[in-house]
Amino acid sequence: MFTSIDPATGAPGQSYRELTGDEIETRLARASAAFRDWRVTDYATRTALLARIAEQFDANTHRLAEIATREMGKTLKSAIAEVEKCAAGFRHYAQEGPAMLEPRQFQGATATWHPMGPVLAVMPWNFPYWQVVRFLAPTIMAGNVGLLKHASNVQGVAAAIEEMVIAAGAPAGLFQNLPIKSDKVAALIADDRIVAVTLTGSEGAGMKVAEAAGRALKKVVLELGGSDPFIVMPSADLDLAAKTAVTARIQNTGQSCICAKRMIVHADVYDAFLEKFSAGMRAVVAGDPMDAATDMGPLSSEAQLQTVLDQLQMFREAGAKLMFGGEPLPGKGAYLSAGILVDVPADHAVAHEEVFGPVAMLFKADDIDAAIGLANAVPFGLGSSVWTNDPAERARFERDIEAGMIAVNAMLASKPDAPFGGIKRSGHGRELGPYGLHEFMNLKTVIG
Repeated sequence: MFTSIDPATGAPGQSYRELTGDEIETRLARASAAFRDWRVTDYATRTALLARIAEQFDANTHRLAEIATREMGKTLKSAIAEVEKCAAGFRHYAQEGPAMLEPRQFQGATATWHPMGPVLAVMPWNFPYWQVVRFLAPTIMAGNVGLLKHASNVQGVAAAIEEMVIAAGAPAGLFQNLPIKSDKVAALIADDRIVAVTLTGSEGAGMKVAEAAGRALKKVVLELGGSDPFIVMPSADLDLAAKTAVTARIQNTGQSCICAKRMIVHADVYDAFLEKFSAGMRAVVAGDPMDAATDMGPLSSEAQLQTVLDQLQMFREAGAKLMFGGEPLPGKGAYLSAGILVDVPADHAVAHEEVFGPVAMLFKADDIDAAIGLANAVPFGLGSSVWTNDPAERARFERDIEAGMIAVNAMLASKPDAPFGGIKRSGHGRELGPYGLHEFMNLKTVIG
């Protein structure tokens, strides 16, 4: 049994029953049958369904957003934006998908794209709609079918997504929610009817899924953790950089793989940036996520709050200084104040920590080489943000930052039309854009 807990109040919400073994088998059989029909549908049928799903998200935006806010604590305004982004994601593939699947001609050969079968998605709670749509929209366009194992604390969101797809007129079995626990995932991956698996989550979860997929020789896409650098050089617009840094650190209460987590600032502007950034972080309003005046809601759970508090204690023990913040707020709920860590020893293991909460690390860099060295000195390589108005510096960062994505003079954010993913221990494979569509398709070469 799964029971939602409102992290803003600690109050229990709706409960959801876990599937039995027989029910899992029924859903697998239904997915296999659905694929036999869906794989041969024309592109117009697929794009029409994607457009109708987008309409369902639009028509139910506020209700869907409220479910996410109550289950994992993000502000209602950010939940609404997430639902709207999902509708845009479905529309993107409805509009651009056919062109992405155009055959490519070579001398004496043609390369064509073909669906593979049922794809299993193991998804997290932090962007509970968007993470699913990043897999689901291209899955439908590809001619595949999808099965979702969502995080335990967002089962209401999972059920709502399935409701939207069914209401849009999807064939039975095209997309199914699986209310199951993590111990059932390995057996699903091993099942011959599952052709591939995609996971967004922790390193530990990624290793387990990759191991299971490897044993079954199945394709896997992994989007794992990140400790994204936010680099500020003297030529940058400091006011804009500091303002953006606050948003980049506290978005989703700091619970995003592509949140800016490590602020790496050139020595010449370190003090000025710290003054501006500190003022912004101190002004962050944490409170009721349903209130439009709230900047930041609670962390997703009391357990997540404790995890961040334990990490902050590790930083203190390593010699780092918590300038302010990083404290539980009085009253009910998993609230933590926004804060800043300084004097973090760059050569200590704590500097590699991914803090999934609204506390930033600040590092000082003497020059661009030192900034790039600090940026790359972690096992992650998901995203990054660099702030410079020097073309030569920009070229260096674009070439030398070890990450799957880089934003220049902007906060990093995912877009339906742009590839999303990382390198190193942040995973492999890509979501979104044409590359996300192609990940789980057979590129078939036709000669003659």
